Amino acid sequence: MPHMNIIQAINSGLNHAMEHDKSVVVMGEDIGRFGGVFRATLGLQERFGDDRVIDTPLSEGGIIGTAIGMALNGLKPVAEIQFSDFIFPAFDQIVNEAAKMRYRSGGEWTVPMVIRTPSGGGIRGGLYHSQSPETYFAHTPGLKVVMPSNPYDAKGLLLESIEDPDPVIFFEPKRVYRAAQGEVPDEAYRIPIGKASIVREGTDLTLVSWGAMVQEATKAAEQAAEQNINCEVIDLRSLVPWDVDTVIESVQKTGRAVIVYEAPRTLGFGTEIISQIMEDAFDSLEAPIARVTGYDTPFPYTLEHDYLPLANRILPAIIETATYA
Repeated sequence: MPHMNIIQAINSGLNHAMEHDKSVVVMGEDIGRFGGVFRATLGLQERFGDDRVIDTPLSEGGIIGTAIGMALNGLKPVAEIQFSDFIFPAFDQIVNEAAKMRYRSGGEWTVPMVIRTPSGGGIRGGLYHSQSPETYFAHTPGLKVVMPSNPYDAKGLLLESIEDPDPVIFFEPKRVYRAAQGEVPDEAYRIPIGKASIVREGTDLTLVSWGAMVQEATKAAEQAAEQNINCEVIDLRSLVPWDVDTVIESVQKTGRAVIVYEAPRTLGFGTEIISQIMEDAFDSLEAPIARVTGYDTPFPYTLEHDYLPLANRILPAIIETATYA
C-alpha cells in the first residue's frame, strides 16, 4: 500500500474522483498550472484540462457563487479557498444560499459541492493565515463540516464528501499536511461522514479532538501513560454530523473527559461536546470536564506555539482531571 502524506492523499482522491466521474470539476485560485499554494491539485489541470480544473479570479464570493450554480446544474464542484481565513467574503453564499437550497426548494434542489480549505496554525502565518473557523459553519443547518487528521481519513472522507448531495466544508489541517503520513490505498474507498475514530483505547479518561490537534492529544496520552493514566483518544473526523454515541460510550466507561481544540476557547465546538456529555452522561462523570484550546485573541505570529494547545498544555489537564476526587 502506498505511503502518503495528507497532500498526496487529497491529490489521489481528486484524481480518482475526476477520472471516474466527469461531472466532478475543481476550481480555485492558482489551483491549475501552479497546483495550489500547498500543491494539493498539482498535475490535475495537465491531466483533465482547464475546462475541469479552473483557475479562478481572486474572488472567494465569486468562486463559491459559481460553484453553487454548477452544483444546481448537474456538476459536482470541488472549490478550493486558499486559506480558511479567506472564506469570509463567501460567507453569505455559503450560509444563505448553499446551506438553505434544499430547505427553500422543499427538497427539490440539492447542492452537491465541496469547499476544501486549509485551516489552523502551524506555518507561522499569523492572524490572516492561521484561523480555525469551523464553528461558524457547524452552527449553520444544511452544511456538513469535516476535518480529517491523517492521510487515510483525508482521502476516504473527501471521496465521501464529493458524493454527498449536500454542501460539505472540508477543512484540511495544514499543520500536519506533510507531517502526518501513513498507508493509503491507491483505489477508491469512502469513510462515512459522522463516524468518529478511536485512535487509542483507554479506561481512565476520554480525550476528544479533531484535525491537527489529534496528534497532540495522542502524544499527551502517551506521556500520561508513563504516569499510569490510560487515556482513550477519539478523533471526531467530522463536526457536522458528529459521532455523539462514540463519545458518550467512552465517557460512560472512563468517567472523565478532556476536549482539545485549536480554535479560540469561547464558543468553540468543544462546548457543544461538553453540553452533550452533560445531557447524556452526567451520572457517569467523576470530575469536571476540561478544555484545552486556543486563546480568545487573534492568532499570533511569534507566539504560535504558546497559542496552540500542544501536548505540553494537554498533559497537565489530563493529570488534573484524572486525579480529581
